[in-house]
Amino acid sequence: MSDGSSNLAEKIAPQGEPTLKAVPPLAETEVNQRNLSLILDIPLRVTVELGRTKMVVADLLNLGQGSVIELNKLAGEPMEVLVNDKLVARGEAVVVNEKFGVRLTDVISPMERVEQLK
Repeated sequence: MSDGSSNLAEKIAPQGEPTLKAVPPLAETEVNQRNLSLILDIPLRVTVELGRTKMVVADLLNLGQGSVIELNKLAGEPMEVLVNDKLVARGEAVVVNEKFGVRLTDVISPMERVEQLK
C-alpha cells in the first residue's frame, strides 16, 4: 500500500512553480480588422452644407414661393461635407444620373478629424 500512496503523493505534490502557457498575441492587423468590423455598420448622418444665414422670425414668416435666401458663401465656393455635424471634407456640386452629388476636393486629415472630437 505504501507504493500506491507514494505514487499518489508524487502526483499531487507540487512540482515547483506552476507554469502558465502564454497566449500568443494577436497580430496588430487582426486586432485592427476586428475593431473596425465592429463599427462598419453604424449609421451616420452625412450632410452637405451649401451655406448658412441668420434671420429674424418676421423674415422667416414672410418667406414664400420664389423667395431668395442669401447665404454666407460665395458662388463657386466649396460646400462642406459634415458627418454627425463634424467637418470631414469640402467639395463641389455635381449631377449624377439626374441627382445632385458632391465631388470631394479636400478631405480633412485624420488628425484634424480626431481633434474635432475633443
